[in-house]
Order: sequence, then C-alpha cells, then structure tokens
Amino acid sequence: MKRQTVHRSMAVWLLIVLQFLLGFGAFVSGGLLVAATNGSVMQMPLSMLEHSPFSNFLIPGVILFSLLGVYPLAVTYSLWRKPTWRWPEVINPFKHMHWSWAASLAAGVILLIWIMVQVLLLQSVASLHILYFVWGLVLLLLTLTPGVRQHYAR
Repeated sequence: MKRQTVHRSMAVWLLIVLQFLLGFGAFVSGGLLVAATNGSVMQMPLSMLEHSPFSNFLIPGVILFSLLGVYPLAVTYSLWRKPTWRWPEVINPFKHMHWSWAASLAAGVILLIWIMVQVLLLQSVASLHILYFVWGLVLLLLTLTPGVRQHYAR
C-alpha cells in the first residue's frame, strides 16, 4: 500500500519541533531530578525549594517528566501522524478538529501553568522562566494560527 504524502506548512513543522524539544528536554531533566532527588546531577541546590511544599525534587521531577516530557512527546507524535485513536476523541472538546490540535493547546497551557507555579513557589524569576513562558505562549499562538487550524481541521 502506498503512503500518502502530507504537506505541512512551516507553522505546522515549527509546532511539531517545539513540542518535541519541550518534551525531550523535560523528559531528560525530569528523569534526572527523579534519579537524583537532591538535585545534584542538575546542580540545583535543595535550598531552591525552601518556599515550596517539597523537601526534594522527586515530585517536581515526576511532574516535569510526565506532564512536560512524556505528554509533549506524545503530542509531537500525534501532530505528526494524526493517528485515528478513539480514546482521545472522547475528551476532545473541539470535535471539528483532530484531537492532536486540542492536545497541543493543552501542552501550551500546561507549560504556562508550570512556569507560573514555579515562579510563585521559588519566589524568583530567572531567565529560563521567561524563556519557557514565551515558549508556552508561542505554542498557543502557533496552534491557533489559521494554517495550523486548517491542517488539523476535519
């Protein structure tokens, strides 16, 4: 059976790449925080957590690994392949769009929430917070562009 060639715009490719890079980075970073809950591998002192409810990096690492690592990697795959899985359709609030489009929006929102909670708990703003906040906004804006919407419309 011959595969059909799918044309993707630059906006769609950029969205796929940004989701992949977010997922890959968080997958590795979250995994390192889970592996070394004292933050030593990532050179993050436990004192960073003094205003947070956490005594070590285990829970933040698990959240980072799963919600910002595994999830965006799954979103990347779904944006690229547009699989016809039924279970994501059940929770897709945008029935006129492929579920991967809604998943991409959710990944952007998750990133923005993660960064805002981090800033509140750490009681400081670092350049990486700004970078990832902008990254989250770009994910949302790219997902909402007409070309991307058209690509994932039913």
